[in-house]
Amino acid sequence: MYNYIIGKITIIKGDYIVLENNGIGYQIRMPNPFNLKLNEEYKIFTYFHIRDDIRDLYGFYSTEERDLFLKLISVKGIGPKGGLAIIASDSIDKVIKAIESKNSQYLQRFPGIGPKAAQQIVLDLYGKINFNDSQESDSKLSVIKDALRSMGYSNQEINKLQKIIIDNLEKDTNEILKICLKNLI
Repeated sequence: MYNYIIGKITIIKGDYIVLENNGIGYQIRMPNPFNLKLNEEYKIFTYFHIRDDIRDLYGFYSTEERDLFLKLISVKGIGPKGGLAIIASDSIDKVIKAIESKNSQYLQRFPGIGPKAAQQIVLDLYGKINFNDSQESDSKLSVIKDALRSMGYSNQEINKLQKIIIDNLEKDTNEILKICLKNLI
């Protein structure tokens, strides 16, 4: 229903944010909402979950995060809260790597994921998490730029780092951020 919403963060709580857009405040459940800053504008990718008497809007920093979330909640026994907890607890690259290497033991470290649920995740998703490389690169680039913005760097400073970011896209997001920070000093 909603692909993304661009707006200003007006409230940050432990499990949700309020994103104001055109005078409407959308309450959006987010993984790690404290990575955002109040009164800053963000593009939040969304998923609208409807079930019986529940209507929740879930938000993500990238389309890749949202796509993994959708795959996770398609697994029997994994609901939106469980999927969000998995995404909030570790980088999505590590979660995907665990699924693709059939490492159910690793998946059990997430809140609410026991041995049966971990096995079910591997069984249902092994070989099915295949994001387009260009989409992944664009998503990673976007996440890194957003992270640098949230640290207070200007768009001008971030744009100077674009070539460095693109040259290192095969690395983990945290490693790329470290490289960027060293180049900003």
